[in-house]
Amino acid sequence: MLIQLVSVEVVPGQRDRFIEAMRINREGTRREPGNLRFDLLCDPSDENRFSIYEIFAGPDALEAHRQTAHYRTCVQMIDPITTGPRSKQFFQPVLVEQS
Repeated sequence: MLIQLVSVEVVPGQRDRFIEAMRINREGTRREPGNLRFDLLCDPSDENRFSIYEIFAGPDALEAHRQTAHYRTCVQMIDPITTGPRSKQFFQPVLVEQS
């Protein structure tokens, strides 16, 4: 399992366009067999700062996701309306046995 957390800042006035691009990506991603979760989160103190929380079955599923038409469409839509680079962090869950 692989968790990806992407942080992105949107140009003021472009929030609705960004959300539409994320809707396209979310709908397609949730249909991918290797996707387990996709959430778009907004910073409550800044309506133009977002995080995308995604869980994939593993690295191969994430790579397959990056090849999809809905992902490419989303990237084309958001590139001109985001500021600075998108930061990406990756996590793997750690399971703890309960006694």
